[in-house]
Order: sequence, then C-alpha cells, then structure tokens
Amino acid sequence: MCGRYVSVSKVLAIEKRFQVKADHPELYIPNVNIGPGQTGPIITSEEPDLLQFSHFGLTPSWSKKKMYLFNARAEGDHNQENSIQYHGSMGIVSKPSFRNLIRKKRCLVPADAFLEGPEKEKLSKPFVVYLKNKQRPFAFAGLYDDWIDQETGEVYRSHSIITVWANPLMQKIGHHRSPVILEPGQERLWLDTELPLADVTSMLYPYPAEEMNAYPIKPDIKRPGTNELSLLEPIGQRLQPEYEYEIYEELKLEGMGMTTARRRKLDL
Repeated sequence: MCGRYVSVSKVLAIEKRFQVKADHPELYIPNVNIGPGQTGPIITSEEPDLLQFSHFGLTPSWSKKKMYLFNARAEGDHNQENSIQYHGSMGIVSKPSFRNLIRKKRCLVPADAFLEGPEKEKLSKPFVVYLKNKQRPFAFAGLYDDWIDQETGEVYRSHSIITVWANPLMQKIGHHRSPVILEPGQERLWLDTELPLADVTSMLYPYPAEEMNAYPIKPDIKRPGTNELSLLEPIGQRLQPEYEYEIYEELKLEGMGMTTARRRKLDL
C-alpha cells in the first residue's frame, strides 16, 4: 500500500516542473506525512494546466458517506497473491469504484517521496522511499472524484494513488505493493482522456527499482498528523549504495519553505 507520502517542494517548483499554475497557492501546506483525509496537490485531466488541492483518500461521487480509498489496485480483484510475475488484465477498468475514473478522471499526484514499511510491521518499521538523482517532485498515477455532501452542499474533491505488484526495492523493504510512478514522458498522456484505455493501462507497472532508493526512519512517523521535517531523518543505511546526499539533507537545506527562525529551531 501507499498510505503516506511526502510533498514539501515549494509551489513554484511544482508549477515549473509540471508546467501548471496553482489555484489558491495559499492552501498548500508542505507536509512530510500526508495521510488519508489530509490535503495535497493534484493535477487533473479536466484542468491539466492547473495545480489544485485535494483530500487523499477517494470518496466516489455515488457514495452515501465519505470514504477513504487511498489506493486503487491496478489489477482490481485479480492477482490477489500479488505475484511479481503477473501479466494478466488490469481489473481496475471494471471495478465499480474506479471504472469510470480510470477512463475520465485521472490525475497526477506530485510528491517528493513516500513512506512504506514491511507488510506485517507496516509503519512500525518505516522507510522513506525516493527517486535517485534528485528526481523530485515526481508524479504518482492517481484517480480523483468530486463528492457532494447532501447535508451541507459542500463539494469534496478527493484522490487515490494506483498501486501494482512490488518491484525489487519494495521487496527489500518487505512490502507486497508499489505505487505507480509515471515517467515524465507519460504524465501528459495520463491526463489525456482521449487516450485509448489499452494505452492507459499499459502505464500501470512498477517504477524501475534501480532508479529508486530507501532508508529507515523512526516509527514516530506513523502518528497521523505529525509534520516535522526531523521525522525524515535517517536512522540507518540506504538499501542501495549511493554517493549523493540523503534526501533528508536536501529537504533540510530547502527548509520546507520555512522561515529562518523555524529552520534554526529544527536544527536544535
């Protein structure tokens, strides 16, 4: 599963990377620990030139109450054993919660990293997973929808991240799934609602493990709502040897858009 992710790049950096303009940039709060129910930036197929903000954890438009479907299995009800050798059909195209969205309501979910743990220990043994060579922000393949609260009339936009079977790096962590991370050249295609469905589902595969890395952090991150940069500090070695700075050090230097005073406080 991918139930927590990191989005701390400045709005201007996200706008530049994805060639979009932020709608209400004041709503953006850098967050090292986005979990279900919290907001994060997305770019939708309806308005592909606009950076918007959405709740993580999908509530389909037809639902009678709020739901938090934070992940959408690409295989749908197929591949229940999460086989890494799976070559069957993508059942997401017929799954009631997602079959219309995969056709008409796809989105990019910008992120700088995500958080994952072993299948059993989960975030009691967490890792920060990121792309090598400072490839951030990157984009998860997502789905979104708008739900209307019948009591208040509020329009509630929410999104989900698509997952597939585990790549070798996720297997090292001990997890059985991978979020779908799009290659830069796929991002605009993902938002194109005229793209044939077969071409859409052809993008649903694990990101190459050799282009990713991960390191362990303290389990403090598992507490929902915590949002301090220090939560990403490494407590052990990266899973794959690397000769660049840790992503934590890079993010620390950028300061999550913080003031100098707040940055000094984190350094204490």
